[in-house]
Amino acid sequence: MRDYDEITAFLGEWGPYQKIIFFILSISIFPNGFCGMSIVFVGDVPEHHCLIPGNLNLSEAWLNRTIPLEQERGKLQHSQCRRYRLDVIRNLSATFADPDSINMSEVEQEPCLDGWEYNKDQYISTIVSEWDLVCDDDWKGPFSMLIFFVGVLIGSFCCGQLSDRYGRKLVLFGTMAVQTGFSMLQTLSPNWEVFCFLNFLVGLGQISNWVSAFVLGSELLGKSTRVIFGTLGICIFYAIGYMTLPLIAYFIRSWRMLLFILALPSLLYIPLWWFIPESPRWLLIKGKVQEAEAILRYAAKKNGVTPPAVLFNELELEDMKAKSKQSYSIIHLFKTSNIRTITIINLLVWMILTAEYFGLSLSTPNLHGDDYLNCFFSAAIEVPAYLSAWLFLQRFPRRLSLSGILFLGGIVLFFIQLVPSNFSGLATALVMAGKFGTSSAFSMVYVHTAELYPTAVRNMGVGVGSTASRVGSIISPYIFYLGIHHEFLPFILMGSLTVFSAILVLFLPETLNVPLPETIDQMQKIKRFKGRDTHRNYFYRNGENVTMVSKKEEI
Repeated sequence: MRDYDEITAFLGEWGPYQKIIFFILSISIFPNGFCGMSIVFVGDVPEHHCLIPGNLNLSEAWLNRTIPLEQERGKLQHSQCRRYRLDVIRNLSATFADPDSINMSEVEQEPCLDGWEYNKDQYISTIVSEWDLVCDDDWKGPFSMLIFFVGVLIGSFCCGQLSDRYGRKLVLFGTMAVQTGFSMLQTLSPNWEVFCFLNFLVGLGQISNWVSAFVLGSELLGKSTRVIFGTLGICIFYAIGYMTLPLIAYFIRSWRMLLFILALPSLLYIPLWWFIPESPRWLLIKGKVQEAEAILRYAAKKNGVTPPAVLFNELELEDMKAKSKQSYSIIHLFKTSNIRTITIINLLVWMILTAEYFGLSLSTPNLHGDDYLNCFFSAAIEVPAYLSAWLFLQRFPRRLSLSGILFLGGIVLFFIQLVPSNFSGLATALVMAGKFGTSSAFSMVYVHTAELYPTAVRNMGVGVGSTASRVGSIISPYIFYLGIHHEFLPFILMGSLTVFSAILVLFLPETLNVPLPETIDQMQKIKRFKGRDTHRNYFYRNGENVTMVSKKEEI
């Protein structure tokens, strides 16, 4: 019996209709590139020190000595969280005209009781400077991003169920509206708590928008186009959106106005409602045969081909509905030792990969040089990374390609700590090399994971891996936060974990030019180290006779 791809083969693979769908769905991902990464500028920490009230009537010499000097990252700089006690300073200034005549190390210190003063050379305002998210409250900056990724995690759970129930198209545009609407509402946040709540809702819509577009494109496009759509289509437009972020942020230095400007482009996607169709696959499963046929006949007209008089017979429709009702639970991903090992390795690889990707992306302010250029380079490096991933997937073994690119992305991060401080450009180049490897691996892991699992649980396998990646993204803000305490610690940690994931991938089976498994029993076996041969006895029953045979087994 024909499946859906065979039935719709008359449309061709790359006609005008497919090109329009490819482009429109890819461009719908454009806002996702700057939506999740805007916190790089919105939540950046400007240089700051304790505010000194102007009513102390101190001389300029004494005013310059009210902030103690501290050793940080091998440099002597003014404290950001402490100041000398002002009542003591006032008394000393009345007695000594020159502060150099006394030992300031003996003067008692106090916290910033009057707030902070922020350097405005780079930013007019950020959420950090507006709500004083520094010193004892410095955990709130990374938490603002963590709560966004919690929304992403929950959104990844809900999106599939919603799109299965209400349709791919409705969920796609609904989540775009959620992302845009709550991004605009964030600009009205009266305090940090409201900002975090709205950031959670933005994350909820952001991932759902991505997943809905990916699923809709996979179901509307042909077999040969789906890999290109998943690697070059939506990924490239995501990178272009990401590259746009520092360009806009360079001219908009207020966080509220920046978020508002970044939300505006999404309004331009409203007319796409009349160009993006619903998935015919979903319509058929729901019994809406006439609507599905209308879409396919319209596609045939656009491609200049003549569709068959009857597209679906009753048996094919019943078969599609029967397959859609087959249910599998997550327990099937752990049913046998083989699939269980593959699933655990995939969970770890997805989680580590995502933690490194966002850890490197969010650590832009920790790099030397201009923040805007660093962010642009971090985004631009993704374009050749996705192109390389596509070429690797076309020509080389999946397992070795993924492991090799992960090893590259991890090992270069170890060398950053060896770069002298006066070679900051080299350190930035090494970070970009790590970002290249991570972004390229991100595209590969989707394809490799999908090919590892059988048809019965393929979507579930990719979905569980994607969910694990959200856990990685949740911890990523605190990875770059470690850079506040030790400059190279985030890179050492991310490099170690990525090299570990590269080793894990080597245990997975190779899937290049291997037929996709249909059942769990048809899955390829996990790779194991070779060891000594042992003998085990096996009993085979042949009629009434029972024969004992000895069989070599490789451990």
